[in-house]
Amino acid sequence: MSDFKQQLKALLSEAEIYKGQGLVDEAKAKYQSAATLIRSKENIKNRDSLLSAIETKINQLQKERSAANQAVQSPRLSSKAQNLIKNLFLAADDEGKDDAALEAGIVLAKLGQFDSAITEFNKLIQKDNLRVAAAKNILQCHLAKSSEQEAIDQYQRWMSDDGFPPKQLETIRQYLEEILQQKGVESRLPAPKLEPQDRPAADLELELEKDDEEEFIDITSIAITFESGPHKGKTVEFEVNFQSGNMLSLIISKDEADLLEGLDDGMTLKEIQFFSPIAIFNGSAVVVSKTQIKSGPKQGDYCLDIRITST
Repeated sequence: MSDFKQQLKALLSEAEIYKGQGLVDEAKAKYQSAATLIRSKENIKNRDSLLSAIETKINQLQKERSAANQAVQSPRLSSKAQNLIKNLFLAADDEGKDDAALEAGIVLAKLGQFDSAITEFNKLIQKDNLRVAAAKNILQCHLAKSSEQEAIDQYQRWMSDDGFPPKQLETIRQYLEEILQQKGVESRLPAPKLEPQDRPAADLELELEKDDEEEFIDITSIAITFESGPHKGKTVEFEVNFQSGNMLSLIISKDEADLLEGLDDGMTLKEIQFFSPIAIFNGSAVVVSKTQIKSGPKQGDYCLDIRITST
């Protein structure tokens, strides 16, 4: 499945989940982001039909808002809706089933359902090609719950069993240590015993350009220099909570919601610094969507999705 189709499928799937939970504004934002993505590609088959279908969906949302009284209490994501998320992604062909399961876990995490997301990621730990990605997302779920110690304990449990090859475990150790350092948490994580051929990632920096095994380098945080709006000229660093290829999800505290002013869907962010465990580099990105989290420990906070366009 192409990168474009994956992004479009994810946006439409999330929109349906929000709609099913009565989260009209969130569903509308996802549909609008999908429309923006479609408009960015001129050679799409049935482009006008797709845009028309999305417009119909948005109009239906407006009618439903007028016809029903929304509950005052923020809804919790039901087990049925959580299963629907998984089924929407797993409806893909069998070839991409595991990747779809990983995406489903990320969607659950972005909705604030960290425990359910961890359950999904744990199912992928046995998959060699997805083990590292699943493990990193499990750690991010613990960290998003403000549980740095649980993230550390989880890494140590992985150290104690034989489920992870040393090279993969070293990658995860470096990843977690980098995030903990950024949070000001001092912790010496035990390193796995590496064979001579399993060089640390820091020694492989010169080989990054010819490494075809990973789609995209891990990004632990980014620094955005605002070019317009109330924060023009200001540079702010954000932690990256979840990553899927070139898509980054940042959870912004409701106390810092003013930082989202001017970050509209489709906006290009030209001056961004990307921080990874092994390198710092500059690039640009596009704002995909911003959504308020309606349930879970991060209720009231915002999820900002951006797509890296160049590095």
